[in-house]
Amino acid sequence: MKLQFRRFELTFTRPWRISGGSGTSTYGVVLVELSDAQGRSGIGEAASTSRYAQPVEVIEAFLRKVDASRLSFDDIAGSMKYLDTVAAGNHAAKCGINIALLDGATKAAKLPIYDHLKLGFTEGKHVTSFSIGIDSPEVIREKVREAAIYPVLKLKVGDPKDRENFDALREAAPDKPVRVDANEGWKTKEEALRNIEWLHAHGNIQFIEQPMPATSSRADMAWLKARSPMPIFADESYHHASDIDVAEECFHGVNVKLVKTGGISGAYDALQAARKRGLQTMIGCMIETSVLITAAAHLAELTNHLDIDGNILINNDPYLGCATEKGIISFKNTPEKFGLRVRAR
Repeated sequence: MKLQFRRFELTFTRPWRISGGSGTSTYGVVLVELSDAQGRSGIGEAASTSRYAQPVEVIEAFLRKVDASRLSFDDIAGSMKYLDTVAAGNHAAKCGINIALLDGATKAAKLPIYDHLKLGFTEGKHVTSFSIGIDSPEVIREKVREAAIYPVLKLKVGDPKDRENFDALREAAPDKPVRVDANEGWKTKEEALRNIEWLHAHGNIQFIEQPMPATSSRADMAWLKARSPMPIFADESYHHASDIDVAEECFHGVNVKLVKTGGISGAYDALQAARKRGLQTMIGCMIETSVLITAAAHLAELTNHLDIDGNILINNDPYLGCATEKGIISFKNTPEKFGLRVRAR
């Protein structure tokens, strides 16, 4: 097996900011390719994340340590076990390899990944939200108007201007369903509850993501869950299926991201664990190319909600994969029929 990777800098259509971060106009990812002597090949992607201390330099350092001869399209589970012996954590880098392994294996089997997982994919069913980053109220209004074709919006909060920004969104889209993502921005359970109650009074909010820091006590998060008038979803508090006990006690749903779980295989397990406990499920994303976004779409049948818009927020996506047609995810016109169903532009 041969492993190749390269850094790629994504550029935002508009500067991007979330709670706890400064605005940025670029975002780094690492693109991965695996190939073997039988002519099989697969592509993957590792999105960088400052929240989990995995910038592109850390991702590249891990990939340099990998002995590609220990990887196999014929033994994906064994390959992932080997990666865990290289170094703990590093889930973004492992995600890139996992996707490439599945892409190569399922292309050779002439199956799309969603059929390999026995999930299928229903056209016309799966809607992604469109994310509005933290900004001034004036820019929020512009962004919301520009996103008029998307049926569901997601507003990032965790800023002193949260209420002004939400009011600006509602001025531009009075009736549209909204998801609110605090990204750990509210520091106490009392602050979180005040903000959630205020948002609830303004109507048509589907749920709140990660209102408090993941380092908050389990007792405080359970307290908030018991009192919240709206569903609360875990994001930074839910990485793997092994986190399910905390998720069940403290949240109504979970946001699963492939860069947290180590790829499609781990995300499948994390979603199934949540479903078995009766939690609502969502797949989210970082800022990503169509490689990671399409990888997430293969798991859509395991979700109640999708937030896979990272490729819509950039203007230099080097790949073609699943389409987002007025917010609806579709594989209908995807150029590739098997594997990940992604092709370089």
